[in-house]
Amino acid sequence: MTFKLPVALAAMLVLAAPALAADPPRPPAAVAFRIGQLQAWSLRDADFAIANDGKTFGADVDPAEVSRVLAAAGRPTDRIPVDIDALLVKTGDRLVLMDTGLGPLATNQLVASLKLAGFAPAQVTDVLITHSHYDHVSGLMTAARTLTFPNATVRMSTREWAWMRSQPQNAALVALIEPRVTPFELGAELAPGITAVALDGHTPGHSGYEVRSGEARLLDVGDMVHSSVVSLARPDWAMGFDSDKVLGRTTRHAELSRLARSGERVFTPHFPFPGVGHVVAQGDGFVWKPGVE
Repeated sequence: MTFKLPVALAAMLVLAAPALAADPPRPPAAVAFRIGQLQAWSLRDADFAIANDGKTFGADVDPAEVSRVLAAAGRPTDRIPVDIDALLVKTGDRLVLMDTGLGPLATNQLVASLKLAGFAPAQVTDVLITHSHYDHVSGLMTAARTLTFPNATVRMSTREWAWMRSQPQNAALVALIEPRVTPFELGAELAPGITAVALDGHTPGHSGYEVRSGEARLLDVGDMVHSSVVSLARPDWAMGFDSDKVLGRTTRHAELSRLARSGERVFTPHFPFPGVGHVVAQGDGFVWKPGVE
């Protein structure tokens, strides 16, 4: 399948290798699970692969080093799969969506996945944005340039909103969503049981979202990590997508260490669907243990 992507997105995402590109698109999907007393769903949007070209994963090492890590995990060495998914949480009378995928830039699968979870776009009350890269915010706008979630308040950190507005390529989307945007300071509680968490380095105002219910916790880490293999095995390697690669590396290593110690569940929009699991320490790095329980 082939999509015509804006230059900024095309620079970030490369469609799957030819052998994979011939496969049919993965269908919409919604996987339900609980966070304590809260109901949550992982929603599928799209999937891509990023070339092992020395510009993205391990941007400060030779691609051969990345290939060795991939081969050791039994994965292809030329490209790294990247899913694009979103987290939905029902808390009280609020229906909270975290990130919105590619929207009309791809196949609008997120809306189809939302419907599989039993909801219409108009029922979403809050959209929490981890950061304003295309694969997280494009789903805010329909192909007809209207609001996908017409009744939702759009939330992102004050710094991220300022950065998003400063980027000329965002002008149309910014103009559309601006009346719905309410920025926040990191650390704020945005809905019952959902708190914004600073995860610095990927973009100027990148944030994660911690969901709590009783003793249960889950952290949506946004783009702190991208590959369930490379990002965890070698968190010290620079990520080409990070605006501050040194800070991104520092945050990644510190937060992965904390998550491995605490055993807290994690949602990551770019790991294999449904992107829910635990980070486990292994040697000098970490491994991914998928599972919604």
